[in-house]
Amino acid sequence: MLRKLPLGWLTLVIQGGPKYIKRTHHARTMCSGPTPGVPYETSLQDEEAVEPKSVPSHVDAVIIGGGSLGCSTLYHLTKLGMTNVVLLEKDQLTAGTTWHTAGLVWNLRPSDTEIELLSSTRHLISEVLEAETGVNPGWINNGGLFIANNKERLDEYKRMATVAKVFGIESHVLTPEESKKLYPLMNIDDLYGTLYSPADGTIDPAGVCTALTRGATRAGAKVVTNCRVKDIKVAEDGMGVKRVQAVETSIGTINTPIVINCAGVWARTIGEKVGVNTPLCAKKHAYIVTERIEGVQNLPNIRDHDASVYLKLQGDALAIGGYEPDPIFWKPVPDFAFSLFELDWDVFAVHIEGAINRVPVIETTGIKSTVCGPESFTPDHKPLMGEAPEVRGYFLGCAFNSSGMMLGGGCGKELAHWVYHGRPELDMYGFDIRRFARFLTNNSGWIKERSHEAYTKNYAMVFPHDEPLASRGMIKDALHEELEAAGCIYQERQGFERPGWFSPNGPAPVLKYDYYGSYGIEKNANYEYEQRLMDDYTFDFPRHHDIIGNECLATRNNAAAFNMSYFGKFYLVGPDAQKAADWIFTNDMTKADGTTSYTCMLNQFGGVESDLTVSPIQPGAGGPLEPTFEGRGFYVAAGGGNSQHSLTHINTAIQDQKFDCRMLDHSTDLCMLSVQGPKSRDILQALTNTDLSNENFPFSTHQIITLAGHTLRALRLTFVGELGWELHIPNESAVPVYKAVMQEGAKHGIVNAGYRAIESLSMEKGYRHWHADLRSNDTPLEAGLAFTCKLKKSTPFLGREAIEKQKADGIRKKIVCFTTDQPHGPILGLETIYRNGEIVGFIRRGAYCFDLQRNMGYGYIQRADGGKVTNAYVKEGEYQIDRMGELYPAMAHVKLPFDPENKRVKGDYSDVLADKVKEELHV
Repeated sequence: MLRKLPLGWLTLVIQGGPKYIKRTHHARTMCSGPTPGVPYETSLQDEEAVEPKSVPSHVDAVIIGGGSLGCSTLYHLTKLGMTNVVLLEKDQLTAGTTWHTAGLVWNLRPSDTEIELLSSTRHLISEVLEAETGVNPGWINNGGLFIANNKERLDEYKRMATVAKVFGIESHVLTPEESKKLYPLMNIDDLYGTLYSPADGTIDPAGVCTALTRGATRAGAKVVTNCRVKDIKVAEDGMGVKRVQAVETSIGTINTPIVINCAGVWARTIGEKVGVNTPLCAKKHAYIVTERIEGVQNLPNIRDHDASVYLKLQGDALAIGGYEPDPIFWKPVPDFAFSLFELDWDVFAVHIEGAINRVPVIETTGIKSTVCGPESFTPDHKPLMGEAPEVRGYFLGCAFNSSGMMLGGGCGKELAHWVYHGRPELDMYGFDIRRFARFLTNNSGWIKERSHEAYTKNYAMVFPHDEPLASRGMIKDALHEELEAAGCIYQERQGFERPGWFSPNGPAPVLKYDYYGSYGIEKNANYEYEQRLMDDYTFDFPRHHDIIGNECLATRNNAAAFNMSYFGKFYLVGPDAQKAADWIFTNDMTKADGTTSYTCMLNQFGGVESDLTVSPIQPGAGGPLEPTFEGRGFYVAAGGGNSQHSLTHINTAIQDQKFDCRMLDHSTDLCMLSVQGPKSRDILQALTNTDLSNENFPFSTHQIITLAGHTLRALRLTFVGELGWELHIPNESAVPVYKAVMQEGAKHGIVNAGYRAIESLSMEKGYRHWHADLRSNDTPLEAGLAFTCKLKKSTPFLGREAIEKQKADGIRKKIVCFTTDQPHGPILGLETIYRNGEIVGFIRRGAYCFDLQRNMGYGYIQRADGGKVTNAYVKEGEYQIDRMGELYPAMAHVKLPFDPENKRVKGDYSDVLADKVKEELHV
């Protein structure tokens, strides 16, 4: 059934026709009727890109795929001095998805990393390529407008504009009237405001790729077209690790240690040749090009997010596209060079109403051409990059979710750095293939559901506490049903369900994904869980702000139980386990059995790849709680959200150093119940005969104990800054232990609490969250974690040389705690930090801290002159936080305002009790 279209458009719909149309030449062809075809030149002009009759026998790297990412990675590898590389393309360059891209380049995203990537692309195409190669990449700098139809949307734009200031990106929040002056053809009747980015524009795919390959081939790299990859040879080394050996092509065999898969929608097929999971799916993605529109020349591009549509300047016409609720999946994926699908108006028509509403003249304008081609999409609408966990030397640079041209310059640069130096320069974890657990990456149901939801929500507002509805309930720990009955509102991480917060209004179970009512699937009616999530979708405090506050204050004053079962739980065992632990972990791993250490893992540049806890153990009787092995082993507990990243980093270090040891993964075999607060010892002591006193069970130690009649491993640790224990429990014992804890805890005011409370409590205490205020391009010295590094010992560890050098030279950026007490909304992250009126950084992570009754945020500050950042420099400044364009006074803290002496962690609440006595006596 054809969706409702404006009357003037009904006669323009094409019915019937072939499933796809193959272009027989690359020249520009335009017809008076709406026929498939891109609105620009698609031919490449690089005389160095020829079709040789042979391929090199040995190269340092092979790139597969001649689209935006393949060409960019080739170019940037040569800039690093890696010139003995070859790019293979089965047809002609750009023939897959690059040739039909819309070519938009935006500068603003709700992510600092993506803003930097986009800036890198823009710099490359507007200032570098033509001057270097003589090829015009087709850069048109006409600016861009983001449309806001409501306050929440404009608040989102203000957040983007705020962090953009840190990177020198110009932007302006405009009123409807100011927007009309900038874009006279625009309807502003329903406009709340706009965000204008003057630096936005468009590029020509063929021009960009021509310039990139010309620069690369002149430096010595090779481009081989009409060359198919028949197979990729891998072999196991002496440790049983699979490594890339060679690429077999239709022309010959190339010996190489590195393959970079930039094959777009065909990347899964390439991955299958070597057993690498590539979690993407192909969809038909479309835009149309109108006939000439008078007055549109030189106007900015538009993104009307609430209508899920973009309007791109195309000469004297407009290209119109967007993200529909029922995209067409394309499977299987055949050869499809320089080809287009016939546009399905039943699917595309949803965009027309929004486009006409925004620019009414479109309703009476004809269609010149339609463009519907294949694009690859991922479960979180982010690309797939980095070295695959399954095969060493096999890198991914694919699945760019229709953003390959605008992200290509920056991502090609980072991927080249990744290959050459072992890691990218920027924090690329959000694009790293290791962000997904291995059991997910070949789950076709998960890939399909999540990629659909991510596609349809691409233009949705990006809220700090957004949760997916697709593919939920994949992994439910043993406590799931108990907590759901208690009103738990779950979050999802890596397939695991984890507690977010607890509602007093009863259960809100997660239901089967309904595709938002698309594809004829009935939408879930009266979906309570979805309604609870909607309460969180704001840039202000949510409706349940006070409920989260109660969880926090109960933890501070009495006790709380946190289910942290989604954590990764690993054992490092084998003859070289001690050597591996010494090398991989920054803290001292020679401490006595029974101790537990908080530690970092670094890359060779000193950046923190993960933070976790490690406990030396002796062999046990068997099972996930006490596994059998020889010698000394280590129990490793890693944050569940990045557990795959942590596991892969450890395994990679073991392989690189050829240590004789291995990792055992028991993440799903053990639950983890954390009991925290001043009353935690009283609660747990009543359930065990083990002495839990400071003398017998000090902080940062662990013991196997019996609690409520069940054997478990207890670690005296905290992530909220209170007296407490983590109980690592075999699944079969989890429910009875939990019930016993809650029954005894009822005498002491215990509550269930979730990760929303942890976020606030840990911030109040100054504990770091990896990949929020601690990333792989932050060092322990910069992050205030120097105490985790065994620099007073001579033991080598990965990244030590970089840390020692930085310590000698002084740090150029430093994490700082900021608090504000102004009556405004929450600090959420991305707020700009001003010192004495000068921008010095931005907030990485923020939260409201209920004990301090303050907004708090952590951000790294840097000096404009590149000088050292010392405590004195921090203390001497006067600070302001820019929240959505409004400046608020802020206080920078060198010493944490909450429990700076760690008395609570040690179980010393004497000062707290004294303060309460004084308060009661009105002293």
